[in-house]
Amino acid sequence: MVDLSTKLRVELGVSQLNKHGEELCGDSVEIGEGPDSTIVVLSDGLGSGVKANILSSLTVRMIATMLKGGLALEDVIDALARTLPVCEKRHLAYSTFSILQIFCDGSAHIAEYDGPPAFIGRGRDLVSVPRSDRVVGGRVVKEAFFSVQDGDWIVMVSDGVLHAGIGGVWNIGWGWDRVAEYVRSVAGWAETAQEFAEEIARVTGKLYGEKPGDDATVVAVRVRRARSLTMLVGPPVDRRDDPEVVAELMQETGKKVVCGGTTGNMVARILGKPITVDLSSEDRRVPPTAEIEGIDLVTEGMLTLSYTLEKLKAGTRLRDVAWKKDGASRLAAALLEADSVRIIVGRAINPAHQSPDVPVTLALKQKIVDELAQVLRGMGKRVVVEYH
Repeated sequence: MVDLSTKLRVELGVSQLNKHGEELCGDSVEIGEGPDSTIVVLSDGLGSGVKANILSSLTVRMIATMLKGGLALEDVIDALARTLPVCEKRHLAYSTFSILQIFCDGSAHIAEYDGPPAFIGRGRDLVSVPRSDRVVGGRVVKEAFFSVQDGDWIVMVSDGVLHAGIGGVWNIGWGWDRVAEYVRSVAGWAETAQEFAEEIARVTGKLYGEKPGDDATVVAVRVRRARSLTMLVGPPVDRRDDPEVVAELMQETGKKVVCGGTTGNMVARILGKPITVDLSSEDRRVPPTAEIEGIDLVTEGMLTLSYTLEKLKAGTRLRDVAWKKDGASRLAAALLEADSVRIIVGRAINPAHQSPDVPVTLALKQKIVDELAQVLRGMGKRVVVEYH
């Protein structure tokens, strides 16, 4: 995920279906970052199975390596078009490719060789982006230059998606136009790029009767505003630092979260705001949340953090928790939505956690926070942990 500016991010999602009976997908996707850009490469190897997988894997790795090294996309296209072999019997390229490169200044370049044209949209609308032909070594590569902004999306697919339904729902397959309409509708409600990609792949599988006749790949790219979250966990050791820590929390942009009853009372006291308990949680295991004006979420401390960590480690997705009201689910949803997370940890010890009746893990605030940070970094998020 790359910064387009200090305010915009590129979010990516990938979903694939193997041809029925094959262990490997003949399509390959490579995602990387160049010196000033995000790079997405999709390749469809000729045929299916191991051979197709090897061909497409080599293609995407070659392209991504050259682009990451700073080579211009035009030069990469020239090199590939001149070197990719062609099947003598079928007169088809051994692998197709679609390349999307989005730069930090918001400019974008797409190049497509023998693959379906990408779907490009803004909000809920498809956008027509004219392609021009570049002929290299007798091969035609279609290119387009355009710019992206908040709310834009690009969906790249292999031809297995367009062929879905052949001989079943539609004799001629799903087709580009019908896929385009469905992509447009999904763009209106999908919460994440991954959910976007998975929904298109889900319908593709359904149209194949859950027995895909070809490998099918969907890559969804969304451009949106960056989302940050700052979380205050526990008061600082020195009470004289309380105002400074609260000031740090309040001056941050994005969502603000306070974890811990003592911490919540400290924040409310310094802000001069009342704190009210919310008993609407439907999960009795998780302590209730509270409300402080100016703070997006106020939760109990170690139990809620433990349950939140448990959910994230179990692979919980945003759609699984976005509608829930308990503190752990709300905190998990906020963390899943964020691109960058700053965790301010106070080292003050809560006397309640020193009781022999309380599990040892509750006293290990640092351990839980460190694990949480590790899980979030594994999701590609930027995480900073500070101690006071």
